[in-house]
Order: sequence, then C-alpha cells, then structure tokens
Amino acid sequence: MKSSIRDKAEGTLHEVKGSVKQFVGKLSDNPKLKVEGTVEKTAGKVQGKIGQIKAVFGK
Repeated sequence: MKSSIRDKAEGTLHEVKGSVKQFVGKLSDNPKLKVEGTVEKTAGKVQGKIGQIKAVFGK
C-alpha cells in the first residue's frame, strides 16, 4: 500500500476515534477525555493532509 493512502486511512481512523472520545467525554462529563478526543481528531486531520500532499508529489 502506498504511504499516501496509508496516511489518509490512518488519519481517518484517528479522526473517528477522536470524535468518539469527544462524544464520550461530553456524555460522561469528563473534560480530560474530551480534550484527548480533540487532540486525536486534530492529529488525524493533519495525518490525512500529509497523505494528500504525498499523493500530489507522488511519494
């Protein structure tokens, strides 16, 4: 699998996991879990963008 596709897939996975953590953090009134979710979701978005950049440059 090309690294650009892998980065996009892993980025999407992290975004989903982050969204779930945020939701559970809101439901359980756990601010730490909510922040962890936000951080993981943001990291997933960045990793997805890296995958898009790699695809453009053919790496």
